[in-house]
Amino acid sequence: MLAKRIIPCLDVKDGKTVKGVNFVNFRDAGDPVELGKQYSDQGADELVFLDITASYEGRKTFTDVVKRVAENVSIPFTVGGGITELADVERLLNAGADKVSVNSLALKRPEIINEIAEHFGSQVCVVAIDANFEDNFWRCYVNGGHLPTDKEIFSWAKEAQERGAGEILFTSMTHDGMKIGYPNEALRQLSDTLKIPVIASGGAGKKEDFKDVFEIGHADAALAASVFHFGEIKIPELKQYLSEQNICVRL
Repeated sequence: MLAKRIIPCLDVKDGKTVKGVNFVNFRDAGDPVELGKQYSDQGADELVFLDITASYEGRKTFTDVVKRVAENVSIPFTVGGGITELADVERLLNAGADKVSVNSLALKRPEIINEIAEHFGSQVCVVAIDANFEDNFWRCYVNGGHLPTDKEIFSWAKEAQERGAGEILFTSMTHDGMKIGYPNEALRQLSDTLKIPVIASGGAGKKEDFKDVFEIGHADAALAASVFHFGEIKIPELKQYLSEQNICVRL
């Protein structure tokens, strides 16, 4: 059985780590380089760095910050935000990223998924999906949750897989920062219909939420931010708890 992964997420705005609720009302959570090192040392399985306003502001991800984080971590490192062309992927990989996360660009120009997979391998391509549950429908959003699309999550995730995505990172805007648990029903439907790993994001508030996302949501990895940034849950303690619940994790 593959070990379930615990992934802290650095949402970066203006070079600082921030955390919001439902994609708004951000508060400062610290220096991304220091936090990244801390999580790497604590035994996180991977790290995700998202420049959350790059697409909305129409600019590129901060390469220098990516480089500094990469130099300080010894775990796989995924970077997203502001990717508008294949050259951006190469730039981020050269700066030290192991994988890139594409969201807005993938929805606007789905061929980018094929191009990343062909040039760098599927393992490099994480397709991030920000979706909000509205009118009994998981609607996909672009530009950091600012713009709704007519795509729904399940058909879009399937298309992304067929185009060569290596993983899906599903963030529930409805659950983001609410600490009420992950959207396990939607995650289970997603995980059970896809052949590639699904990373769950949005809603972690307590250790039990991680247990539920693996057992009920069938997620392959659980991503969280504020519970780690503000010391509410410590990664070694979380992994110990999950292990005691018979969930396979790397200790």
